Amino acid sequence: MGKIISKEEFRELIRPEIKKDDKTIALCHGVFDLVHPGHIVHFEQAKAMADVLVVSITSEKYVRKGPGRPYFNDELRMKFLSAIDCIDYVMLSEGYTVDDIVECVEPDFYVKGQEYADESADVTQNMRPERELVEKHGGKVCYTGGPVFSSTKLINRGMAGLSDEVIAYMEEFKKTYSMDDILAYADKAKNLKVLVLGDVIIDRYAYCDVQGLMSKDMAYSARLRKTEDYFGGAVAVARHITGFCDDVTFRSVIGNEPGMLERFDADECKGIKFDLIQSQSFPTIIKHRYITPDQKRAEYTKVFVVNNIPQNPQIDEDSEGQLISKLNSDISNYDAVFLCDFGHGLISDAVIDLVQDKAQYLILNCQTNSSNLGMNNITKYSKANAFTLDQRELKLALPSLSKNEDAAFREIRAVLKSEQGWLTRGSAGAWGISKDVIDECPAFTLSVSDTIGAGDAFYSVAGVFSAAGAPLPIGTVMGNIAGALGANIVGNKQSVQRADVLKFASTLLNV
Repeated sequence: MGKIISKEEFRELIRPEIKKDDKTIALCHGVFDLVHPGHIVHFEQAKAMADVLVVSITSEKYVRKGPGRPYFNDELRMKFLSAIDCIDYVMLSEGYTVDDIVECVEPDFYVKGQEYADESADVTQNMRPERELVEKHGGKVCYTGGPVFSSTKLINRGMAGLSDEVIAYMEEFKKTYSMDDILAYADKAKNLKVLVLGDVIIDRYAYCDVQGLMSKDMAYSARLRKTEDYFGGAVAVARHITGFCDDVTFRSVIGNEPGMLERFDADECKGIKFDLIQSQSFPTIIKHRYITPDQKRAEYTKVFVVNNIPQNPQIDEDSEGQLISKLNSDISNYDAVFLCDFGHGLISDAVIDLVQDKAQYLILNCQTNSSNLGMNNITKYSKANAFTLDQRELKLALPSLSKNEDAAFREIRAVLKSEQGWLTRGSAGAWGISKDVIDECPAFTLSVSDTIGAGDAFYSVAGVFSAAGAPLPIGTVMGNIAGALGANIVGNKQSVQRADVLKFASTLLNV
């Protein structure tokens, strides 16, 4: 049996022999993406504490350092570690925490670097429960000293982990802001009382293998593999926000389709307070996308899209009346209102007027899509504390300035009288604006699986930090991080997680 072993092998075969000989076990755990001198000292000090040293790594699908990380896959990282003499066994941890390894190994000493001694500084908030689990099994946490290097910094700078453009931007950002600043605003955001108002959209994804063109028609022939439904639209925004804010209410109008109301009891909606009005005539919007995987990249191509959006979308008077009544009664009680206008008929002129007049802090997103092209422009609003839009939406809103993106962006901010705003620019990153100052932030990843939910993720997280009082550059960076993570989620299958966003921020600041 070699050094690289499974959890089952250690639990059933190795640990009983170690304990029979009355030997002690030390455990080190981490990503260990690039082994450096600091790691060697750490491992040697850990081995000096016990008879047997076990080192575990986080499986690549659970690494929270942003797209493209870890740089090395599971097999290579375990192979690196197994070549180090003082390490006796190497194992793979399959989860965001080390719980599975601690339960298996039951270490006498769980050994971390000195930088983990302050549990409150751990952005993943895992250190305290890890310590408690180790102590539950009779072990204790110990810390090593010695030189501190950073695999993340070495990869960022020396191995094309980050582009020169991103490194330059983050170096400038670090002159004014730190991770402590980001964490402080993230903590403020937790206490916000938030209302999310907007369209419910069910994203139905049909995963297909395209076989080619039909023999007698100019159409694709495809083999259906599976179909999955995800909450899109404003529900996706609410799901992102619940990772950062403890009090989130979602309000909308849905159709009376059988079983529709029960869908909102699903696990992925936990943490959201739903206040839904069921209409007898206004349908729940379903967008059915047929997609096929790229043969060479972890990316999906859309083959065809079908939706049930009415030709003249407009909510009925009864549902609109109920919605306006609810908003009149309580909208001023919320610290922040996220208004998500997808142009499918929910957000009427009366709703717009009420929200603009009574919301304490309004964060606006007014979207253009194939069904409302040129008819749902952000310029129909006259007030928002913060806003986001993309390049196409900017051009449609101000066609006379379509060749001058800088001037058009400034004009939109002036129209909305906004304190902050963001223009998402795809692979070119994002611009933020405060007063007339534009902050140009590059894209943090060019690795993309599906861009459908990236803009919603950006809007949600940038908006949360804006509502918490964060300066524009912090909102820009955090929104851009969320967009990068969202672009690597198929549709809105999952929401971006607070720990992932903060860990990615920590990675970017390590330049």
